[in-house]
Amino acid sequence: MNDVETLLDFQEARFRAFLRDVWAALSGRPNRLLSWQEVKDHLRLSGQVYRGIQAVPLNQIVGSVDRYRDFDRAFLPTQSHTIHRWRSISRAFYDDVSLPPVKLYKVGDAYFVLDGNHRVSVARDRGQEFIEAEVIEARTRVPVEATVDADDLEILGEYADFLERTRLDELRPEQDIRFTIGGGYERLLEHIAVHRYFMGLEQGRFIPEEEAVCDWYDNLYMPLVRIIREQDILKHFPGRTEADLYLWIMDHQHFLREQFGPQVRPEEAARHFTDRYSARLLRRLARLTRRLLNKNR
Repeated sequence: MNDVETLLDFQEARFRAFLRDVWAALSGRPNRLLSWQEVKDHLRLSGQVYRGIQAVPLNQIVGSVDRYRDFDRAFLPTQSHTIHRWRSISRAFYDDVSLPPVKLYKVGDAYFVLDGNHRVSVARDRGQEFIEAEVIEARTRVPVEATVDADDLEILGEYADFLERTRLDELRPEQDIRFTIGGGYERLLEHIAVHRYFMGLEQGRFIPEEEAVCDWYDNLYMPLVRIIREQDILKHFPGRTEADLYLWIMDHQHFLREQFGPQVRPEEAARHFTDRYSARLLRRLARLTRRLLNKNR
């Protein structure tokens, strides 16, 4: 393998990184690697477990400990100063030189490079699907997918704080409260606090927080989630979650009760909310509006 070919390979990789940056700017889709420190700060990582040498899917490596600015999300080089190291690794790949395993942190289904960023970059550039890696897994209370990006981290961080505060994952291990919008978990903490207050008034005693969390989940959150499932409401709001709809329907129920009184039940609020705000209805209204505008031209 000669130096001209490795230079051309690096230049091509840099150009593809440039094109991906342009597309990211136009589409609004993230293209940067995640910082391991950012992940640690958001997800409240706890203990670490050594998992040994494994074959790791390259497309699940989404971040780096200290080189997250040198490569993009596809691990294409974004900085010219990486050229010498990148070309030397590339030459080793072409010459079939045995390289040591990279070192990775694992969180959920996502991996982060502790050592071996250039080896990951060249391996992906060569079209490999897996790389040999020494893996250390860090624990977190929240589910982390290999598609995680910076926006997801903000919401996952809120989820981790919510579980740290409520211990709902311990009290109700089957829970799976996911939001697509920020601020949702803070709203849930408010709902639990209000529920705890009224429980205390009704029962005339101090209500431990753990008891209030379980009672809110069993008697407020899950009954509305079951209504959402029975009425198949999620299909009308693509890309949203049961937790998103829980908050929206609860707000809508409060609005309806101000208009019609406290007799408005959750299932009625859910049906009315769907009829008024479903994505299908909004699309139909948009099409009707366009037709009317075209007729009047």
